[in-house]
Amino acid sequence: MAKNIVPSDAKLTITQTKSTIGGKQNQRDTLRSLGLKRIGHTVVRDADPVTVGMVNTVPHLVKVEEAK
Repeated sequence: MAKNIVPSDAKLTITQTKSTIGGKQNQRDTLRSLGLKRIGHTVVRDADPVTVGMVNTVPHLVKVEEAK
């Protein structure tokens, strides 16, 4: 579970860990905007303020790690 990620120059690996079924529409939209389509799907994004804000909106649905 992601907790209060802060903007930086790093790359983030974001993986969807839970379903959006039963979730709020804005949470579904946020995951889609991140590029996540299904459980287990992973994307790599810059840790800019926009991405960090989206990740902090759905911390219970994603796993975030620093990309290597």
